[in-house]
Amino acid sequence: MRDRWHEPVIVLHFGDTDVGYDVPGRREDGTVQGKRLVRRFFWNVLRGIGAAVFAVFALAHGERPGLPFRRTIGVSGPENAMALDLADRLRSVGGAWFACSPSCLAVVDTGPTATDPGDAPPPRIVWEARKPQAPELSFRKSTLTWPDGSVFRLPVQGRTEQQHLRKFVEFPDVVHWNGR
Repeated sequence: MRDRWHEPVIVLHFGDTDVGYDVPGRREDGTVQGKRLVRRFFWNVLRGIGAAVFAVFALAHGERPGLPFRRTIGVSGPENAMALDLADRLRSVGGAWFACSPSCLAVVDTGPTATDPGDAPPPRIVWEARKPQAPELSFRKSTLTWPDGSVFRLPVQGRTEQQHLRKFVEFPDVVHWNGR
């Protein structure tokens, strides 16, 4: 990405990209409401049975049953939100990486991360945006915000990625593109 954009780049590994949606016209899993109703019916029946089994198992082991199929809301905004383009493209990604520079943002897919690097497919750019069309990035809030008010919460992998990010970002969202 550095060679493509000719700018310094910060790269973060995404964790679970199976995020929840809070957008009118979409279900929590991101599918469009009103489509695939028969399949949806049978999925809900199967999910209900799974939740019941999970609750019985939790109670048998002295735990409080929770909601096993809850998603963390990662996309929110108005109907037909601009953030849906990125979120929908992430659904098919095997190993997502977020790359950003002073004027560009991108999501790169490296395939399944368990693959031997010698057998791994070449990285491919899944989504890319350049200023002035690029959404506003806030490292402090881990969000991308589009002009229509839609928000995508970056599913950063974990503590290691947060520590890596601290080498470049300080409060309040001051970015040192070449490190401190």
